[in-house]
Amino acid sequence: MADWDRHIEISRSFRDQGVVEIESGDLLQGSEKLWGAAAHAIKAVAERRGWEHASHRHLFSIVNRLASETGDYSIAVAFAKESELHVNFYEGHMEIEEVNDMVEVVVGLLDALEGLNHLGGRS
Repeated sequence: MADWDRHIEISRSFRDQGVVEIESGDLLQGSEKLWGAAAHAIKAVAERRGWEHASHRHLFSIVNRLASETGDYSIAVAFAKESELHVNFYEGHMEIEEVNDMVEVVVGLLDALEGLNHLGGRS
């Protein structure tokens, strides 16, 4: 299995786990799993294209590069917004309604990133 395929598999697993944890009331773990789902989806695209993806800084650079490349700036906006879930894991500041709203943002971001992944190739 290619590394980018592994990242997609992890992303989908974390997405599903995150939703289950949020539904069971564990907002901290659910938030972190959704953050991880997005991070791994970004890593999949980067891996497929031969881009560096070893740090948080790289993740933000990647989504900005993808937004510029595709003209779809909603990718960067969604990732910036959903990054609040990573903070929530440590701070526990988000209410259930806020976390639930973020599920849709994350799922939309994952769909967009998987679509880019299927474009394939290194650039």
